[in-house]
Amino acid sequence: MADIHSAGVADSDSADIKKDHVSNKRYSNDIESSHVVISEESTAGIIDSAAERALCRKFDLRLLPVLAIMYLFNALDKGNLGNAQTAGLSKDLNFKPGQYNQIVGIFFVPYVLFAPPLAMLGKKFGPSRVLPLLMFCFGSFTLLTSATTNFGGIFALRWFLGVAESGFFPLVIYYQTTFYRRGELARRLAIFYAASNIANAFSGLLAFGLLQIRSNRVDYPWRWLFIVEGSVTVCFSIFAFFYLPRSAAEARFLNEEEKALAYRRIQIDSSSIVNEKFVLKDALKVFKRPATFGFLAIEICLGVPLQAVALFLPQIVQRLVDDTVTINLYTVAPNITGAVMLLVLAFASDSLRIRFPFVCLGFAFTFVGFIIYAAIQDVHAQIRVAYFATFMMCWGTSAPSVLLSTWYNNNVAHEGERLTLTSVGVPLANLMGLVASYVFQEKDAPKYTPALITTACFGATGCLVAGLLGLFMLWDNKRRNRQQGVNLTAKDVPTLQLRDGPRVPEFRWFL
Repeated sequence: MADIHSAGVADSDSADIKKDHVSNKRYSNDIESSHVVISEESTAGIIDSAAERALCRKFDLRLLPVLAIMYLFNALDKGNLGNAQTAGLSKDLNFKPGQYNQIVGIFFVPYVLFAPPLAMLGKKFGPSRVLPLLMFCFGSFTLLTSATTNFGGIFALRWFLGVAESGFFPLVIYYQTTFYRRGELARRLAIFYAASNIANAFSGLLAFGLLQIRSNRVDYPWRWLFIVEGSVTVCFSIFAFFYLPRSAAEARFLNEEEKALAYRRIQIDSSSIVNEKFVLKDALKVFKRPATFGFLAIEICLGVPLQAVALFLPQIVQRLVDDTVTINLYTVAPNITGAVMLLVLAFASDSLRIRFPFVCLGFAFTFVGFIIYAAIQDVHAQIRVAYFATFMMCWGTSAPSVLLSTWYNNNVAHEGERLTLTSVGVPLANLMGLVASYVFQEKDAPKYTPALITTACFGATGCLVAGLLGLFMLWDNKRRNRQQGVNLTAKDVPTLQLRDGPRVPEFRWFL
């Protein structure tokens, strides 16, 4: 273990780890003659590269696999309805026309309504405790879905599933920001989020296998999807409850020096005040910033293609093949390559410490993929091109989701504001699943041309808005540098000075 104290971590840091409030006065900047002077001690640079790499490896090995598996089950339990539908769910439960779209859409109403309060409870009681409890709940509701016999039963369970899953993703993002620096976050969130793509691919394989089961224990094979996935989710949630550390300061796998280093890293390159007590009045100030609404507009544009792929990829692919069972296999490869593209773009974004060009690139993939697929009249004559278009759909929905969440988390140092923005932005994107669920009408099957064109338009708009917001940030950084006679970027300013965001002269946008 490298000598942390020689790297600038004061002895008092170790004692300060357990404090909820840290004074920022001794880290304030000296402003003389309109020049901002930032001392070497209080920059957001590396404290000790060897020690930090070792610490990150511990976090990567201890936290990421568990969080990724938790999110894998989260995505499985949310998206298995599409696999069940291809196996005859609507027919077996005697759904009327349009009722399948209703059970898909109702999920997103409580998902949006309950995300902020559940995320705030997670901040109060700790993500490490609330996340497993949420997982236990949505696993239980998935398991109960296997016993439904009519539209009313599955409709009610989808409502409660939306409640249980609503606070999960915002809390995971916030939880990771308490362990990783801003420039380390995208690749970690990408590894975590790749579990969603793997889940979509795995759900196809799992559905392929489970739908082969012929047993007198259930009347319809699709019930096995909910039985198996729900049972495993519940079991893993119990393990996660006892495994996840409440914070770096309470992680049993860190020694005292590592805890001090972990605290100092977040203090200078993630949060203005580490483990700050949540105050709703302060947290809501994030909505006084114009950039907040730019981020939320991008979330809206992202939500439609994201949910279209998550919920309707089996139906989109159904146009390519005739065999019901094979449909699920055709969804595997696009989702796997989506996970790969996500990791490539996220690692590149972290390496260059820039977000918005990669967000724009993801939206461009979405636009092109949906437009190509909509333009093909005879998919069997051009099946390779059509199938490749489904790959681009997956490339374009995974990366922007992670990089967008990372982008606005990187630009909000106040922990309460950061959690509030995430708990509104992520559900807002998911709310657009209502749009996806109602544009993919059964009467338009198998081409779904209106739905494909609508989704492509949202992708193009998202690319435009993200590009404009990124260019504004670039211009504003240059304006601030010109006024202060300095040449600073986001990495040059410690986050402990940025509690008030853009109102602080030293603030620089993380592009």
